[in-house]
Amino acid sequence: MSAAPLPDWVIPPPGGFTAEDLLRLPELPPHTELIDGSLVFVSPQEKWHSRVINLLVAELDRQAPDGLRADREMTVRLAKRQAPEPDVVVVTSEAYDRDEPSTYYVPEDVVLAVEAVSPDSEERDRDTKPRKYAKAGIQHYWRVENDRGRTVVYVYERDPANDCFALTGIHHNQLKCTAPFTIDIDLTSVGKRSAH
Repeated sequence: MSAAPLPDWVIPPPGGFTAEDLLRLPELPPHTELIDGSLVFVSPQEKWHSRVINLLVAELDRQAPDGLRADREMTVRLAKRQAPEPDVVVVTSEAYDRDEPSTYYVPEDVVLAVEAVSPDSEERDRDTKPRKYAKAGIQHYWRVENDRGRTVVYVYERDPANDCFALTGIHHNQLKCTAPFTIDIDLTSVGKRSAH
């Protein structure tokens, strides 16, 4: 018995894949990212991951001032060989409402990128992606982690002197900050239903 043939898109072209390739390749698994010219596939997510994304999208969209909107799991085309997919982004309303391109944002659109860390994404979310987001000029980054059932948010702001993110706060139970706008989120509510 022979193994099934691999689809053509599995074999990278010379020099690796580009953002253009990622956006036009058929049959890619959902949420495939492009990091350093390589396709990155994500494993199935745990309930916490999905629930924290739901909470953050809802609260960020509700609390955002006019001119900003929250979105989930959209590719951000950072550079020719860099097209990650943050779990949550806050973008300009103009970018959110724009018809074309409909499958990605560009760094100029993004005010905040958020990654909810999974076991398979630890190194990318703690090291690789923040460096690339900062280098592309994205001003704010949050890394969200599940610490034994408790949601913790690490808040970063870009230092323009060195194109790196600086940690500005670690939030347990309650996320309160004033940048990129005034935000107050009850982190203990991840997975809880609101009273109707």
